Amino acid sequence: MRAAAGQQKQPSGPALIRAVADAIRVPDLRGRLLFTLAMLVAFRFLAHVPVPGAFDRDVLANLFAQNQLLGLLNIFSGGALANFSLVALGVYPYITASIILQILVPAIPQLRELSREGELGRQRINQMTHWLTVPFAILQGYGQLLILQQAGVVSGLNLGGTSLTTLTTLISLAAGTMLLVWMGELITERGIGNGVSIIIFGGIVATFPQLLNQGFLGAQRNMAGLVMFILVAIGIIYLIVVFTEAQRRVPVQYGRSVFRGGRQYRQSGATHIPLRVNSAGMIPLIFAFSLIILPGTVASYLADPLSDSFIARAAEVVQRLLSPTGLLYWGIVFALVVAFTFFYTIIVFQQQNLAETLQRNGGFIPGIRPGKPTADYLNRVIFRITWGGALFLGLVAVMPYFASQVTDVNAITLSSTSLLIMVGVALDTMRQLEAQLLMRQYEGFLR
Repeated sequence: MRAAAGQQKQPSGPALIRAVADAIRVPDLRGRLLFTLAMLVAFRFLAHVPVPGAFDRDVLANLFAQNQLLGLLNIFSGGALANFSLVALGVYPYITASIILQILVPAIPQLRELSREGELGRQRINQMTHWLTVPFAILQGYGQLLILQQAGVVSGLNLGGTSLTTLTTLISLAAGTMLLVWMGELITERGIGNGVSIIIFGGIVATFPQLLNQGFLGAQRNMAGLVMFILVAIGIIYLIVVFTEAQRRVPVQYGRSVFRGGRQYRQSGATHIPLRVNSAGMIPLIFAFSLIILPGTVASYLADPLSDSFIARAAEVVQRLLSPTGLLYWGIVFALVVAFTFFYTIIVFQQQNLAETLQRNGGFIPGIRPGKPTADYLNRVIFRITWGGALFLGLVAVMPYFASQVTDVNAITLSSTSLLIMVGVALDTMRQLEAQLLMRQYEGFLR
């Protein structure tokens, strides 16, 4: 496998500073950067606006310390769920709707035809995603309110019947999600980077000061382990960068006919198809952790030490087997991440129809016949390189557990999903800023 991750020269410190200074000096680009920053500031203000109703902050903090599912959802809300704010759901319902539609497009003929209609088809699918986000937000909000009510966090809700307070809370949570999606689309249109990803990135970064403060205070007696833990985190970030940028370049030849002076001439050109080693991104991690956390969360409400019923005993067994402190838990996480990586990559790759696009534009892979042979060849290539991406994501998923075991530092929770999101968003934003600089004939980040 030929990877092109390290073929580009990494930017030096002075070049990076000079590129940022050039970006600030350009009025249009400076306006985009300031608009993105303003949207992030507005998002952080919304994260502290509470929803209608009363809730106990101390009980809420204890609940998040014990419930991993809420902790995972809190990542995508940027810490807003821990405050039970207006944007407590974050953009997670929108992400869920987007993933479901991506899976349904190749399975439903009408959606598959719509996806091939160019820009108009993409707009229709994007509109469907927005429609699907609203019921998902209401359902997720109801489920979280149910968990919070059972834990004694909120009061004054009648989730089993009709209650104006419950209805107001659910509408507020759904409206907060749609507001964040709208702000994200504004960032995409008028700012820099992918708006929804930028909002998630800003939320994760906002929780870092408190996390680091707790970690350093809790690990003062184990400074050697803390230093090793930081080195492991830096190593994970380096691997994420390498595998995020790694790609297999499939050579492609284009041949076309032109007429000059009444005669036909044959022209050709060469390019390549960049197939990424990790084309699934963070999606397999989200799928795997959501699936592995769900049984334990359900079992926590069914387990009863004072009961001899079969359900209560089965729930206790599930809790013991799926404990995050055991090797079985992390072994299942590794297997799920690898499986979901192949599943998601194949689904997304099939939607691209690269072989059909090449044949329609007069392109071909040297030594491979157009049509089905080209499709089979690309499928074999993507399957082989996905092994690297799948094993990498699996290792990233389980690395925090082994890092805490080796360094004996448990005060800091090193979230692999958070690191993957942050590095991916940072690289994507840097590429877009690079493109803006190159259009204005400035020296960018990547050379």
